Amino acid sequence: MHLKENLPVAALVEATIRNGQGQLSDTGALVVNTGKYTGRSPKDRYIVEDDITRDTVDWGNINIPISAAAFDDLEQNMLEYMDFLPEVYVRDAYACASRKYRINIRVYTEYPWQNMFAYNMFLRPDGEAINNLASDEWTIYAFPGIKADPAKHGTRQDNFSMINFTKKTIIIGGTAYTGEIKKGIFSVLNYVLPTQRDVLSMHCSANVGTKGDTALFFGLSGTGKTTLSNDPDRRLIGDDEHGWSAANIFNLEGGCYAKVIDLSESKEPQIYQAIKFGALLENIKYQSDGYTPDYEDASITQNTRVSYPIYHIDNIMYNSRGDLPKNIFFLTCDAFGVLPPISKLTTEQAMYHFISGYTAKIAGTEAGITEPQVTFSACFGAPFIPLHPAHYAKMLGDKMAESANGENGEINVWLVNTGWTGGEYGTGSRIELSFTRSMIKAALTGELNKVEYFEDPFFGLRIPRSCPDVPNAILNPRDTWRNEAEYDARAKDLAERFRKNFEPFAAEAGAGVVGAGPR
Repeated sequence: MHLKENLPVAALVEATIRNGQGQLSDTGALVVNTGKYTGRSPKDRYIVEDDITRDTVDWGNINIPISAAAFDDLEQNMLEYMDFLPEVYVRDAYACASRKYRINIRVYTEYPWQNMFAYNMFLRPDGEAINNLASDEWTIYAFPGIKADPAKHGTRQDNFSMINFTKKTIIIGGTAYTGEIKKGIFSVLNYVLPTQRDVLSMHCSANVGTKGDTALFFGLSGTGKTTLSNDPDRRLIGDDEHGWSAANIFNLEGGCYAKVIDLSESKEPQIYQAIKFGALLENIKYQSDGYTPDYEDASITQNTRVSYPIYHIDNIMYNSRGDLPKNIFFLTCDAFGVLPPISKLTTEQAMYHFISGYTAKIAGTEAGITEPQVTFSACFGAPFIPLHPAHYAKMLGDKMAESANGENGEINVWLVNTGWTGGEYGTGSRIELSFTRSMIKAALTGELNKVEYFEDPFFGLRIPRSCPDVPNAILNPRDTWRNEAEYDARAKDLAERFRKNFEPFAAEAGAGVVGAGPR
């Protein structure tokens, strides 16, 4: 075994091409295929149940317990496997752009392009910092060639991602999908930061305006989180993972991992232009010339991705930090055409909708989906949160209260529907992106603090009666439907789905938050 430590990107690209595992596209980006798995496998993510986690982790279908013995056996298999590999790629990195909360990481990978992904996605210490790392606080082993034995190890199938908080180690096997590396560390931070460092870890993007005002954007896949936070008039802190400390907002990682299905330069210019040498394209097909990526081709997967270091974007905060937020946006793609395009939330409503994490999947995005499907993902990131969702929601409420009582002042929280209006999917129409941008701009500039509001009767949301550069007619969703009785029926149905989803969280959330839900 020959350890290849902290190789430059050019050497990793060369090794990938030499091994026949990828090729360069006409953009200069390296294109690879992750094999059988083209996305995360949340049902095969495990946390070792031990003295640290036993009474703190919210065990269930998301946080699945595994024994320390099973982990130890698979880890030993990996170490023995490493000895037989001609080359193993090693990357020293860290997470958390705030030095006070920094976590060091050492990543061992079987393939050079996996190592390139770790370079792109984690924060990159310079040579002197690498040499001065006192310890590898967390270690990741990512070896697709190692598979679990379900009968022996208690896994569902032969692929796995396991977190051991006592050993501070993550092992990933049977899958080459790189997102498991990124989300493994995010899961760790979602445990460590809230419980040990009084930092709210968040699955959100963040940017900063010219006057230093920070905004957070929460949202599940397809809601426009990456698109709306990449604003040419604002500096990007990061597009996916952040921490909220007493002092500031800081990026947890050092890169972006964006979906590229149907990517175009006109709609998402910053992402499009970031795809150059040093970027890693996953599961992309080519156009007829064999070199130009075809972003419309979903024959391998709908989940086509690109990873690139954040410095591939020009308009960024180079220290990856910002002041405490002035505005928070919860993005949802409501395919039922019920929720308003923008509404203002109270603190209790913010906690309720944060725990709910609502959006809807539309027909055609996944096999077997023929009509819109309600999707709830607690804290807009249920697969990555080891603690009970109410724990994070309480921290959100506390942070907002601290801000209101301090120099930062009150934080505005907005629920933004980027989905349908005038009817549900199939009869209504998608809300124009230009209108959504105008509404967000009006919220950020304070224009929406100057207008009159009215209350929606089903969800208790405060809806503005007017918004600059947006037709008043679309602000109240009920007015956009041809048949108001049909709207009422659909709104009551969605409200009931919210209530039913919230039932498991009600006791921990408290009466005030429960009362902030639908009427």
